[in-house]
Amino acid sequence: MKKVIVLLGPTGVGKTGASILLAKELDTEIISADSMQIYRGMNIGAAKPTKKELAEVTHHMIDIVEPAESYSAGQYIEAATKIIEGLHKKNMTPVVVGGTGLYIKAMTRGIFGGPSADPGLRDELLSMERNLPGSLYSCLVRMDEEAAGKIQRNDIRRIVRALEVCLKSREKISLLQRKFTRPLPYEFIKIGLTRERKELYRIIDERVEKMFEAGFMQEAEAILRKCPERTAMQAIGYKELAMHIDKEIDKDETIRLIKRNTRRYAKRQFTWFKKEEDIHWIDVTGIFDRAEVFHFIKDTLMRIHPWIFSCNRAKKTDTLDYQASRRLNN
Repeated sequence: MKKVIVLLGPTGVGKTGASILLAKELDTEIISADSMQIYRGMNIGAAKPTKKELAEVTHHMIDIVEPAESYSAGQYIEAATKIIEGLHKKNMTPVVVGGTGLYIKAMTRGIFGGPSADPGLRDELLSMERNLPGSLYSCLVRMDEEAAGKIQRNDIRRIVRALEVCLKSREKISLLQRKFTRPLPYEFIKIGLTRERKELYRIIDERVEKMFEAGFMQEAEAILRKCPERTAMQAIGYKELAMHIDKEIDKDETIRLIKRNTRRYAKRQFTWFKKEEDIHWIDVTGIFDRAEVFHFIKDTLMRIHPWIFSCNRAKKTDTLDYQASRRLNN
């Protein structure tokens, strides 16, 4: 079975720099698994790789849609699968890097696509919820108790989607998910980076300060002018800045909230990844040099899949020999 390396972990843990060195060592390309890095113009707040880093290694699934557009996990998987297939055809082992648990789960455990979205039905459901808060969750409990048990009462987006699927398919979404959810047909080698929480939270706080120094406020203002619908402005950082721009909170409170909410997000990421099986965790507490983090990753890969680096070198040699042979024959 063809292999895919997945480098995952919470925001701020040190994935980006180490992943570039890993991709260079394997002579391969990186597929981002970050639900905010897909949006054009959201560079600082989404902590995208820098121009210099992007120049070091080819990156995919970055800057592919406008902030006003919605982009589902199903769309992500469809696009990422084509990239994976293309890299495999070039004898490359793809390196998937990110912290969006839903994207990684969709790859490794599968995702249920379901019927297409129905804007009219969604509007009706949302109108019901506005008139009688809590009514949609109660409705879902009656229609599909199993599905309701896996969704928080205040997660209106997921509740609406679950009801939409039930109503359009006339079957329980929980039954359909069991029936049609299939993982992608690859062997996923999952490497997870972790840090001591106190250190990670300090890194997050420092990064938020640097983001403001780099022009995060101006970036958010530009996106609001361009995309008043604010589809992607619900992301951490942009949401709080939108409140500040609307004069609901001052700058100090904006920064405080972004730091707090990012720390909470990192905590949720840890919780999500605990559900993933077969992750080889590496504790990088106290390590801030990307080369050092990379060597820990390489050592781990050599231990669990010792063939991966030697195999890659053999493939590269074969490719070069083939190219040289073609030049000679021509």
